[in-house]
Amino acid sequence: MPRSVRRLIACATAGVLWAGGLGAVAVTAQVAVSAAPAAALDNGLALTPPMGFNDWNAFGCDVSEQLIEQTADYLVSSGLKADGYTYVNIDDCWMTHTRDADGRLVPDPAKFPDGIKGTADYVHAKGLKLGIYEDAGTATCAGYPGSLGHETTDAQSFADWGVDYLKYDNCNNQSDGSQADYTRRYTAMRDALRATGRPIVFSLCEWGVNDPWEWAGDIGNSWRTTDDINDSWSSMLGIAKANMPLAADSGPGHWNDPDMLEVGNGGMTDTEYRSHFSLWSIMDAPLLIGTDLRKATPQTLAILGNKDVIALDQDPLGSAATVVSSDSGAGTYVLSKKLANGDRAVALFNSADTAQHIATTAAAAGLPKRASYAVRDLWSHTDHDSAGTLSATVPAHGTVLLRVGASAAGGAAALLDPALLDTGVSHAPDHVEPGHSATVDTYATNLGALPATGIGVSLDAPTGWTVKAAGATRGLLLPKGRTFSTPWTVTVPAGTAPGTYSLSGTVAYDPPLGRKQVSVPLAGSVTVEVPPPSGTSYLSDLDWVGATNGWGPVEKDESNGETAAGDGHPITIGGTVFAKGLGTNAPSTVTYYLGGGCSTLTATVGVDDEKDGKGTVEFEVTADGTQVADSGVLTNADGPKPLTADVAGAQRVQLVVTDGGDGNDSDHADWADAQVTCS
Repeated sequence: MPRSVRRLIACATAGVLWAGGLGAVAVTAQVAVSAAPAAALDNGLALTPPMGFNDWNAFGCDVSEQLIEQTADYLVSSGLKADGYTYVNIDDCWMTHTRDADGRLVPDPAKFPDGIKGTADYVHAKGLKLGIYEDAGTATCAGYPGSLGHETTDAQSFADWGVDYLKYDNCNNQSDGSQADYTRRYTAMRDALRATGRPIVFSLCEWGVNDPWEWAGDIGNSWRTTDDINDSWSSMLGIAKANMPLAADSGPGHWNDPDMLEVGNGGMTDTEYRSHFSLWSIMDAPLLIGTDLRKATPQTLAILGNKDVIALDQDPLGSAATVVSSDSGAGTYVLSKKLANGDRAVALFNSADTAQHIATTAAAAGLPKRASYAVRDLWSHTDHDSAGTLSATVPAHGTVLLRVGASAAGGAAALLDPALLDTGVSHAPDHVEPGHSATVDTYATNLGALPATGIGVSLDAPTGWTVKAAGATRGLLLPKGRTFSTPWTVTVPAGTAPGTYSLSGTVAYDPPLGRKQVSVPLAGSVTVEVPPPSGTSYLSDLDWVGATNGWGPVEKDESNGETAAGDGHPITIGGTVFAKGLGTNAPSTVTYYLGGGCSTLTATVGVDDEKDGKGTVEFEVTADGTQVADSGVLTNADGPKPLTADVAGAQRVQLVVTDGGDGNDSDHADWADAQVTCS
């Protein structure tokens, strides 16, 4: 059972912000949605978001003194300590299952032979700080002794051991669910920590149940805004969207915490991990590494060690990014963060499964009007000049992260930098079938104040595809505001599986005053789709175009299970077992291409028995964006329910599961015997 589920069982009132969104298309002003926060906790700590390591995401209960000490060693040797990662935090399962005769917590002697004090001494000798975990309930989430009623004793133990950071969880909390009770329980530990006289960062982990951003500012240095993250795109995205509207409640000494980093754990691509790290940094989230650093790849270390991006998170002004604009239909967001020196950080974030063009301006990002701006791309580490427009075609699940200057460096000096180019692939067809060709255009638009010269464009496609230019790939001069376009013929090999495939390339050009040629990437995508065969087919035997899931992957012919692929059980609803179908977890969307040749989609839907009667969901079928079937809200007690949808003439169909309005705890939802009939 995932830790988040145990937590929600432990607190019957636990709400989930998992599927939080930003509302209507083209939101152009961020509106505060919460009450004014309380004054910041006056312990003088966490004036910038804490940075460090926590063992839970990669190791769970497999924590040990050796792991913590080896991690401390690696933070130093890798340079991550120098980048700002200073806390080495122990999570759950570090203690024995009983207190000693004096009521004190006892470190597990097998896991921590030198005790927490010995481990802290080792970490401190490295110039780092040690964090520990406890719970504002009778037991921790893994069943070890909790601190409820023992706050004074436990806080003194932490101080005596040399602890510098406390993560304080919310399982087994014996709560009536009221905000008053939550405030009381967390305040008791705050006061106990303060009474020790030792500076200890206090991190509240009540999962956003009682809107802690409204009341926790004078209790803790940070507070979790959502339930636990897991190493999946859907989890990271849902948490990011829930955290975005809370910027006004964050600041020096008191931070919104959207949970620890998953960068490097393998469940997302490097592009997705860069988005994860970009969003956490621009939102001023604590940056707590959650991967095994002893096995980290160079790519993982490059993401975690990106000094340009870390500088946003650690900016002393402590002003979290707000949403400048968003398009919920396209899945695009523009965020802007004010920086202490007057610059703005701007994120062009694409949550969609295909490349999207995203645009804003320096003025919309909050900068004063001027003729030229200095722009630094924080992932390519290149400097550019812009006349005011900031735009790009952003890869699927990608983020372009810019630092835009309005200081003296953004004036005449910026004109020495190469022009900022908006590059990408445009005019891609709706889809291409295997064995066919399509024409796409690459483009490069000069957003700078001065011309770009010596333009050269290249385009690459997946292995086995062919790409051939159908026009000029070089140009002598690209004036301000002008676009250089090249058509390309892209051929998809026969037998290519359905899905969205990335196109990539570069635009090389010469900056002003004869400086060294620069090269910037361009991105786009092509969707390959194959209609179902004639007759009736099980959807689990077909390739979907795209699938998102609230917990783990969508499974074929088995239930959702947990986070790993293939860990489900036979699909079972109300005691009836089904051999075929799709196992999902709300919120979930599975998209199939029908090509206009199908008539009917049928399924038997319901909450899978594997969650022992828990879960509340609603099944919907949409055809080309129009809802054509709705199950209504279902629980496991409702058993299997037949669902039929008219999909005649539809190009695409989406199988959608929502959480029924009560959060996604145990929402394992089955599309049993899902079939489509086509001519």
